[in-house]
Amino acid sequence: MASTIAEIPREVLETFARSDEYHNSFLLRPDEGLEYASEHIKENGLMHHMSVPASQGEFLKLVVLAIGAKRVLEVGTLGGYSTIWIGQGLPEDGELITLEISEVNAKVARENLAKAGIRNARVLVGNANETLAGLPTEEPFDLIFVDADKQSYPNYFLEAKRLVRKHGVIIIDNVVQKGRVADGSFARPPAIGVYPNDSTVDGVRTLLKLLKEDKEVEATTIATANEKGYDGFLYAIKL
Repeated sequence: MASTIAEIPREVLETFARSDEYHNSFLLRPDEGLEYASEHIKENGLMHHMSVPASQGEFLKLVVLAIGAKRVLEVGTLGGYSTIWIGQGLPEDGELITLEISEVNAKVARENLAKAGIRNARVLVGNANETLAGLPTEEPFDLIFVDADKQSYPNYFLEAKRLVRKHGVIIIDNVVQKGRVADGSFARPPAIGVYPNDSTVDGVRTLLKLLKEDKEVEATTIATANEKGYDGFLYAIKL
């Protein structure tokens, strides 16, 4: 694709945010744990804008409930905001493992999880590629959510496919990136928002190329327009 995708006008972004807020006012209940986590992430200087929006957090919770998940793996903890949403959908005997490269982030996440009453989550600190490689397949996961460094998306997907059960769900965030992934002229971009270099685009493009030839999964991209702007996530099921 040769055409250049222009920046989304501010008034359009404001419409996205206003619509998201309006729907959330009807569909999302107040939650002290999540509110605390959001503020605690900001207070500790973490990149709070990289946490999932509340509407997507609720979606993750609904997926957990819909498939009856008991074991969930998350790649990319940050401050644990999405982790709380996922944990809220798990039964008391469920298990949630979340991977984070930063000990600082992990500390904040553990504090947030404790405050929210999520007792069945473990935060593992280290390089996610190495940690994933060490996880066994004997106890497969029902759901795997990936929201971490985009250049590693191809490997994260292959590991997720190895670790998820048959008919289990893999969700990979930030695969649209304001339309830049589909923009053929977007090869060496300047620093823009949370997508600072071409590796974030290239990682998703490589992932999509893998999926095109992969007969072991069915997948689709679900584009989103919300308080964080225009993006989307990949939803895949292992056959």
